[in-house]
Amino acid sequence: MTNEDEIKNVLKRLRQKMKDRFDRHVSLQDLLSDRWETAKFYGFGEGTSCYNNVLILGDVKVGKNTWIGPNVVLDGSGGLEIGDYVSISAGVQIYSHHTVDWSASLGSKPVKRETTRIGSGVYLGPNSIIQLGVSIGDKAVVGAMSFVNKDIPVGGKWYGHSSR
Repeated sequence: MTNEDEIKNVLKRLRQKMKDRFDRHVSLQDLLSDRWETAKFYGFGEGTSCYNNVLILGDVKVGKNTWIGPNVVLDGSGGLEIGDYVSISAGVQIYSHHTVDWSASLGSKPVKRETTRIGSGVYLGPNSIIQLGVSIGDKAVVGAMSFVNKDIPVGGKWYGHSSR
């Protein structure tokens, strides 16, 4: 048996294990890593899972039993706080900084940073974008592909987009 055959067999076993345990297919990097270990490494709360391909920047605090899906951006450059029992669906982007003023001023204005807060029991739908400085209250729901640029109250629902 060649090294290539051995690698293919290991990959096949890992895929089967993932299918048996979670009934899903994931990327190779997620077959080789443990989502709960990744979350633990970043100091996230007990029971939280975080896919290996999540981009984590700066100061990100996450509570317990939160699910962070694949292809997520967690930007803590200006501070990011996420509560307990939050579902962060695939492709969600949460920002706490932007470079609009810096770019438009050819570097003469600073990068803008504001803390972003996500409460507990929040659902963030796939491919949603949360803008810097936004606070989302406990038990709020953000629909798929939404752009959130203002605060959402406790229990609020947000679908689509609005301007500040």
